[in-house]
Amino acid sequence: MCLTRNLLYLRISSIAIALITVAPVSSSGQQTQVAPVHISITEAIQRAEANEPTFAASVATQKTSAIDSYLAKAALLPSVTYHNQVLYTQPNGQQNSGGQVGLQSSPIFIANNAIHEYTSQASINETVGLKQFADAKVAAAISARATAELEIARRGLVAAVVGLYYQVADTETKRQLLAEGLQEATSFSDLTQKREAAREVAHADVIKAQLQQQQRQRDLSDAGVLAEKARLELAVLLFPDPRTPYTTDPPGTTGALPTRDEVDRLASNNNPEIRSALADVRASNAAVTSARAAYLPDLALNFSYGIDAPQFAKRGPDDVRNLGYSISGTLDIPVWDWFSTQKRVKQSEIQRNTAKVGLTAAQRRLIANLDEAYSEATAAQNQLMLLTQSVQTAAESLRLTKLRYTAGESTALEVVDAQTSYLAAETAQADGILRYQSALAALQLLTGTL
Repeated sequence: MCLTRNLLYLRISSIAIALITVAPVSSSGQQTQVAPVHISITEAIQRAEANEPTFAASVATQKTSAIDSYLAKAALLPSVTYHNQVLYTQPNGQQNSGGQVGLQSSPIFIANNAIHEYTSQASINETVGLKQFADAKVAAAISARATAELEIARRGLVAAVVGLYYQVADTETKRQLLAEGLQEATSFSDLTQKREAAREVAHADVIKAQLQQQQRQRDLSDAGVLAEKARLELAVLLFPDPRTPYTTDPPGTTGALPTRDEVDRLASNNNPEIRSALADVRASNAAVTSARAAYLPDLALNFSYGIDAPQFAKRGPDDVRNLGYSISGTLDIPVWDWFSTQKRVKQSEIQRNTAKVGLTAAQRRLIANLDEAYSEATAAQNQLMLLTQSVQTAAESLRLTKLRYTAGESTALEVVDAQTSYLAAETAQADGILRYQSALAALQLLTGTL
């Protein structure tokens, strides 16, 4: 009777969980049936890229770095401004001959040219120096590094999504296996009770079968919790509401393992860590050039066209021309700055040496990661066939043991051991499939094919 109540409670709980997951309550208080959304691995990655805040921050950093690179390049080009100014200065009561024609009233401020002064000029300015070109290279290298780091962030997100996606499929598979194991244990428990009633076996066989059945009930309950946790963890990255029902692709072993030469070739061309480290080296080289440019002079050029006269007009008194142009050139030669430039050069060289060390470290880490990932994928692939054979062997062993028990040639303990072995073999096969899928995905991430 206790066993019957436990089974009934388990079935009612499973139905309640299914109703909560699949049939949410509407605003009117009525339950609405919501069809589960099928999510492929590709769609899961796309949804996660749109919802994950850390990845969004990396995207924003890459975009702002690209804008900084554009601004640095734009600074190399001449700037054009249209300058307009009206100036009035109080006269001092005297006159001078500084005007365009004849005498004019003297302004009270000697720095001003006239009492009335109108300026309306288009001005073109350009500064020519090595520092500006070096700064543009620094900005371009930083933008390239931000692009590589965005790819690093994307691959990290993809790795997390793939791991959760396969974990969802794995936990669902294990829950199904445990449900089948519970059914098998229940069937065996019924068999022992019938044989006990027929006085063919002792009560000890019934107790052993019931203990096995109760263990399967606990295992199935724990598997349901793990499956639900895995689904929620993945749903946090995919949906506004993580309780949204969805389904995933069933676990499989699709995807052939590429050759080692192909892996090495793809990884050398598509690895973002190497690209980021190379961009760091390029940025540090340009920073050294920019720091050394402070030793060199800068040439500033200006071309202005318009009026700067006491009248806001093209012509002044006696038909004097107010409209014209001026050209100026300024060469600033650095002489003494208390060794500040030298210190900046030394600082940039230290940072460049650090970037070079980072590049060699990234290259070594890539080689090690490739070896580890390929070895893991190879071992997982080789074990899949053995795991399949183990499942077949355990299934045959269980079948034969049950036949022997029915014929009275085997004990209940042997049947329970055979059931446990069969369930363990199936669980190991599910773990082996998950291991191979995860290893293959890690290898694809390293080679940039996922």
